[in-house]
Amino acid sequence: MAFTDETARVLTQRALTAQTDGRVPGLAAGVAREGSLQWFRGIGTIDVDRPDAAPDEDTQYAVASNSKTFTAVAVMALRDEGRLSLDDTVTEHLPGSRHAGVTIRQLLSHTSGMQREPIGDVFDTMEMPTREELVAGWSQAERVGRPHDRWHYSNLGFSVLGEIIARLDGCTWEESIRRRILRPLEMTRTGTTPSGRRAKGYFVPPFTDVPVPEPVFEARAMDPAGGLRSTPTDMARWGGFVANPTSEVLSPDTLEEMCQPQVVSDVIGWTSAWGLGLQLVRQDGRTWVGHTGGWPGSITGVFTERESATTGLIMMNNSAPVPPAAAAIDMGTTAIEREPVSPVPWAPGTQVPEELRPLLGHWYSEGTHHVLSVRQGRLEARIAGQPKEQPPSVFESEGPDRFRTVSGRERGEVLRVQRDAKGEVSHLNWATYRFDRRPMAFGEWL
Repeated sequence: MAFTDETARVLTQRALTAQTDGRVPGLAAGVAREGSLQWFRGIGTIDVDRPDAAPDEDTQYAVASNSKTFTAVAVMALRDEGRLSLDDTVTEHLPGSRHAGVTIRQLLSHTSGMQREPIGDVFDTMEMPTREELVAGWSQAERVGRPHDRWHYSNLGFSVLGEIIARLDGCTWEESIRRRILRPLEMTRTGTTPSGRRAKGYFVPPFTDVPVPEPVFEARAMDPAGGLRSTPTDMARWGGFVANPTSEVLSPDTLEEMCQPQVVSDVIGWTSAWGLGLQLVRQDGRTWVGHTGGWPGSITGVFTERESATTGLIMMNNSAPVPPAAAAIDMGTTAIEREPVSPVPWAPGTQVPEELRPLLGHWYSEGTHHVLSVRQGRLEARIAGQPKEQPPSVFESEGPDRFRTVSGRERGEVLRVQRDAKGEVSHLNWATYRFDRRPMAFGEWL
């Protein structure tokens, strides 16, 4: 369902501001819901020699480091298949390489301490390494920081992840990404080779208003870090996957794992963190998941608020425009606030399992009041007065009087039901802590 005319007008104003402030020859901006564009606006031109050639939904831009999110999904899929572990070292997959102890998890979260770029001043020479040169250069590169000491962005690290994917899948990185992700999601306009209608890249100098064409060159072995090109329609579809992943590509639980913060990248404001290959931005009480991309002549940002499945995206063919993450998130926030997603209607349950009835109601632990209830046949726990937007703890039975916390607070921990001599429930132990029907001090029950 398309947004209202008034919302479209406000979003267009936001896009125009980004285009004028960033002096972007051709800007593409969109907001999607559940993978489908609900609003789009192309401003300016994709080719300064054709002033009327405005970007459209099928215009291809270099999405650059957004490629890392695809690489990360492929790595996690390989992990789920049992073909690698996140604690594997690079040396285990690239025998003979130096830098013992650099793990896949560290590369995904930019906590390895490895230098930012491949050796050879690649953005000076404009010559990107081949796969063979990348692997050889990895051993010559510096480890400029201690592992897990702090966040340090590394294109080199993600290029190496791409090489590991290629070796495990027995093909090129792009062939793996196409088979694992692009084909299942029907992202037909995404790949490393420019194709179809595409935006030319420019640099607009600070002291003139005449765009200068940027060079076109291949990323080669750096494709896994920044080589993909895509369109607003395809990247909207990608945002829909990030919100609600299809198991054909990646387990929803694994995508959730990727969204868990591994390291804070903004140590001043604590508004930005990194998960496993995904950038996490916290703004106005919402978490946005995605990435930015920067390549000569193309700056992009694609961020999704998973709860509402809302994706804000921006693509700009100027090397130095407005910050893409802020612009994309601003448009997504505008859509959420002006066009909120309707809540899922409450539906009555059909049964209360008999074994759960004695557990329902009020419980106390460490002086804190908890409420256990049944929703759709499953046992749940909430702290009394907990904000409704915070999820409950949900349990699954593992046998008589034993439950496993499968989501929410204390995920993974065991809830055990304790009984008295008459066989009646006396108390609970959850994550080893005692829960009683009345508030008590520690040891008062002894």
